[in-house]
Formats: sequence, C-alpha cells, structure tokens
Amino acid sequence: MRRDTTLRRGLLTAVGVLILCLMLFPVYWMINASFQTGGNTLSGAIFPLEPTLEGYRSAIEDQGQNLITSLIIAAGTVVFSLALAAPCAYGLAQFRFRWTGVALLAILISQMIPGIVIANALYTAYERIGLLNSIPGLILANSTASIPFAVLIMRSFMLALPPSLVEAARVDGANQFRAFVSVVLPVSRNSLITAGLFTFLFSWSDFLFALTLTTTADLRPVTLGIYEYLGTQVQNWSAVMATAVLSAIPAIVLLVAAQKYVAAGIAGGAVK
Repeated sequence: MRRDTTLRRGLLTAVGVLILCLMLFPVYWMINASFQTGGNTLSGAIFPLEPTLEGYRSAIEDQGQNLITSLIIAAGTVVFSLALAAPCAYGLAQFRFRWTGVALLAILISQMIPGIVIANALYTAYERIGLLNSIPGLILANSTASIPFAVLIMRSFMLALPPSLVEAARVDGANQFRAFVSVVLPVSRNSLITAGLFTFLFSWSDFLFALTLTTTADLRPVTLGIYEYLGTQVQNWSAVMATAVLSAIPAIVLLVAAQKYVAAGIAGGAVK
C-alpha cells in the first residue's frame, strides 16, 4: 500500500513538473530569443550558444522612455487608487448605513462594464477638458478599474477589524481621521499591499486605455510601445523579446517581494 502511494505521488509530481515546463516554455523562449543575434524566432537555437546583449541595447534605446512612462503611470495609479479606496473601504466596513448594500452593488456592477465602453466615454470627455495624451489622464482611466477592486479587497479585511481599536484611539484624543491613519491603515497593511500590487499590475499591463487615450507618439506606455514595435522590428525579434523581458521584470520583482503579504491579505479577508 505504501509503495503504491509513493508511486502515485511520484507520477503526479512528474505530471505536474511536465505541465509546469509546458506553461513556462513561452517565458523561457522569450528570454532565449532576447539573447539571440536577431532574425526569426523560429530559426533560433534552443540555447543561446552565442548570446548577445544587442537586443537589450536596442530595446533600451527605443523603449526606455516608454518603460519609464509606464512606471510613472502605474505608480501614480496605485497612489491615487489607494488614497480613495482605503477610506471608502473603511467606511463601508465599519459604518452602518442603509445604502451600504446599494453602494456595494454599484461597485460590483461597475466592474462588469466592458473596458471599451469606459474608454470611449473617457475619450469624449478627455477631448473636451484636455486630458488626452497626458499621464494624469491615463492614471485616472486606470483608476476606474482598480478602485472598485481595491475597495472590495480592503473592505473584506477591514470587516474583521475590532471596533475597540478605533475606540481606544478616540479615547486617547484622536479624531476619526487620525484614528484611521494611525491605527486602521497600519493594521490593514496586508490588504493595502495586496490591493496596491494588483492595482500596479492592472495599470502596468493596460493596453486598451493606452491605445484609446493617446493619439500622438509623445506619450507611449510600454504595452503600446511593444504593439507598435512589432510592426517596425519584424526582422529583429531579439529587440522585441528583450523589451518584453524588461517589461516583465517590475511585475516579477513585486510579485516575489510581496507574495507573503498578498497571501495574508487575501486570507485575512476570508475570516471574520
């Protein structure tokens, strides 16, 4: 019986490793192609026998500004979204209003609206108020998708906060805002990091708003830069793949650094 169990576990492990390798092969091929000398990715070797950094040099020269633009937009979206979502989530979690259920329903419905509908509506509004081709405009657009999600994530966590924490701060002389900043936010660190991480990823990978709300080459997030890069660099796939690798690094670093906070933030909101 024990031998059968060991054999079964070994078989399942082998199958799991095989599936993982299949899923990660596109990532490996992207990295491999970025070190090739160029040309069609289908003609590249399995291993970069003569690796070169020429693709990365071209990627930094052509897409470096776009990477910085995306980083500014993503960071701005995180700050703006959390600044609005945190007090909103706290209010919906700790204060009892008759319209709380209606507000939560409205937040859920807002996430069901297709992005293209929001993008078209924002284009018309931005054209009138002069926010087209601007970083604040893209930050505001990305926040329309990230704020509802952040509110739901943080509200689930803040529902488990004991009211005695805030009451103790109020007894010590803190007003409601001071109690929120000094007590609630530090205790809600895991949910803040979780919401901030997903907000960053949403904004970093945004393509729809970038395509709709930018009409000139002066402002280009990296997602749109890669899209246009494919049309001009079809004979130099190493530069294209190098750009993709560079654009994946911030997301990978953040996911690795914040994984324990994300797990705690999601699990914390599941138990009252």
